[in-house]
Amino acid sequence: MFERDRAPEELPGWAATVEELGADDLWVIEDLGWTGSISAASLALAATRRLRVGIGIAPVALRNPALLAMEVANLARVHPGRLVAGVGHGVPELMAQVGAETVRKLALLEESIVAVRGLVAGETVTLHGREVTVNGLTLVHPAREVPPIVTGVVRPKSLELSGRVADGTILAEGAGPAEVTAALEHIGRGRQAGDRPAHELIVFVYLHADDDRERAAAATHDMVAAQAAWLGVEPADVFALIGPAAEIPAKVAALRAAGASTVVLRPLGTDPDGQARIALEALGRVRS
Repeated sequence: MFERDRAPEELPGWAATVEELGADDLWVIEDLGWTGSISAASLALAATRRLRVGIGIAPVALRNPALLAMEVANLARVHPGRLVAGVGHGVPELMAQVGAETVRKLALLEESIVAVRGLVAGETVTLHGREVTVNGLTLVHPAREVPPIVTGVVRPKSLELSGRVADGTILAEGAGPAEVTAALEHIGRGRQAGDRPAHELIVFVYLHADDDRERAAAATHDMVAAQAAWLGVEPADVFALIGPAAEIPAKVAALRAAGASTVVLRPLGTDPDGQARIALEALGRVRS
């Protein structure tokens, strides 16, 4: 993952670096005041040749689905098979800052996914929903290969919605094997009522490899504490790859065994390139 605090001009070089190291994916963030995900994804895709680039995530409260569909279709046409379009509710406090908060969050998310997918696929979309209105719109340049649309959600009703209408779900930093198992139960109920052929479970995980556990904990304390408060758990309960590099493979394997399809590492600290290399070497992924 490209950390949101890094300057955008660093993104093309970072993307090229992690591709060369052997990563499969690069994920970009959209947070109000930090950076826009569509422009960030475009920079990363243009700087690489094979890397899959994920948007994690575009808040539907900020983006009209027709505009989002046009942007996603553009990227998907130019870089077929290399985009994952992540959407979500958005952080309520941030949405309120710009008057974009909504009461009917579930309706907005579901209707946005339906509208965006149909438009990107080249369909003429007419949708008069509770939150989204599209009246007979067709994209002139739809995608030749519709990218997966995944959701970044947390609560049970949202997870069930994701299973029903999305192609995958992103679990936020801090989710360990137990949380993966619990989330899949809600997603599974949604899938039983939906018609999507597959569902990718993507887990974001903090990374800071250092054999000195105390130094690693100190370097990541503030970020982990803030995430714990957001999740409503104790900092010790935030699952992360913080500590010796030798522990990384087993922790990633535990997530995969619980049902995670994709594990996205979010390097913390002042040397993200070094952290990425250490982690990929530990996982046996660094290309010769």
